[in-house]
Amino acid sequence: MRASLASSIAVTCAAVLALPVSLTEPAAASAPPAAASALPPAPELPGSTQSLPLEPLGAATRALGGTTASGEQGLTRRDVRPFSLVGVVWDDPTAPLHGTVQVRTRSTGDSAWSPWQDVETHNEEHGADPDTKEGSARALRGSTAPLWVGDSDGVEIRVRGEETLPAGLRLELVAPGEDPGQDPGQDPGQDQSRGGAAEPEAPAPHTRSATTPAAPAGLSAAQAAASAVNAQLAPYGAAWIPALSKEETELTVRNLPQTEAAEAAEGAEAAGQAAPAAAAAKPYIGPQPKIITRKGWGADESIREKGFVYTSTIKAAFVHHSATGNNYTCSKAPSVLRSIYRYHVLSSGWRDFGYNFAVDKCGNIYEGRAGGVAKPVLGAHTLGFNTNSMGIAVLGTFTKSNPPAAVVTAVARLTAWKLGLHGVNPKGTSYLISGGGNLYKKGTKVRFNSIAGHRDGFATECPGGRLYGKLGTARTSSAKYQGRP
Repeated sequence: MRASLASSIAVTCAAVLALPVSLTEPAAASAPPAAASALPPAPELPGSTQSLPLEPLGAATRALGGTTASGEQGLTRRDVRPFSLVGVVWDDPTAPLHGTVQVRTRSTGDSAWSPWQDVETHNEEHGADPDTKEGSARALRGSTAPLWVGDSDGVEIRVRGEETLPAGLRLELVAPGEDPGQDPGQDPGQDQSRGGAAEPEAPAPHTRSATTPAAPAGLSAAQAAASAVNAQLAPYGAAWIPALSKEETELTVRNLPQTEAAEAAEGAEAAGQAAPAAAAAKPYIGPQPKIITRKGWGADESIREKGFVYTSTIKAAFVHHSATGNNYTCSKAPSVLRSIYRYHVLSSGWRDFGYNFAVDKCGNIYEGRAGGVAKPVLGAHTLGFNTNSMGIAVLGTFTKSNPPAAVVTAVARLTAWKLGLHGVNPKGTSYLISGGGNLYKKGTKVRFNSIAGHRDGFATECPGGRLYGKLGTARTSSAKYQGRP
């Protein structure tokens, strides 16, 4: 079933040295090449996690009413070390938590407590496909969605089950750690459309020479590997990958690696088209957007599993909301990402950040799971349909809140470029084979829109009704960015 998956590949700097020398790439990021390496190194231990076992709540602390036959657990108010994100995990990843989870927190340096906030309990629809190595790992745990609460030093939680609660419930309190240095993104609140004042013009591409520049001093082996897979697009250790014009992007596509060029030719042949050469002459692809790298948002590369895992191609993009709430500023988005990353890896037991990309509410685009933004990295975002797809998480909750226009634009720009690399029409459809889920049995061939919502592949609220309702606009805009009629 997983014959289409590449095995886990430990990517090192040496692997990048073997890339074809004819590839074109930007001469530098939006700042001079020395700027990225001049950034201060990230802290040795960025962030921390407190894991507190939940306890049965006595009659005096029961606040949700009704019977307690199915159990009620939690923690009374208490002082804790500073944290910014909360979630609940339990022992068995296959055991659902049917019930309610509510938390209240105290802001750091303030005696006032927040109102009770709901934590999204239905999170099993995210994660790796069951038959993959990651999906069957012994370290996996059941988990709620994480919730961003901001800088806090006090917490109270109550969990009430509609059925018997899963064993081993623990409250996870995640601190994101220090920012990696200068802000790698644009000014908060600024749309990243090309020509914005915060986006300097990227230099014209040039042909890579046979000598690949060495990774700058100060990068660990894991940091160098995560950066090396993007070395065709930006210098080692860069905090962002620069935006390119459509013409500059098309020049890079003409010199795709052999594997991607073969995929494009194979797709054209399967569709009965006789013009892979014509497609190469004028590909339907959107301009490469600015993408803040893992280095830029401060990912601790030491906590993820080593090596990268790839799927064969990208046929569809699944759009999600992170369900972490909308109570963040865009300048804090890197902190939100570092917290979600720690929660995915250290609390939930995933190999890495689950999504391939993230978008904040100002429209900034971030590299997600490591392995290379232009490569078909296997994610853990849409249970049953991670193979041959990509996952985009919009930071926030959009069940009742409308996504900002900058979010829809960013999704359109990102998909126009990434789907274009694989010859996919954003307004078209593609078939994927289900790996198993609550909507489609394992082995079912399912037709999806090329830009789909998580709920299209699994019975879930994700990406929230308000964001889901904007996907039609994203498809139309994405196709226009690709230059399609």
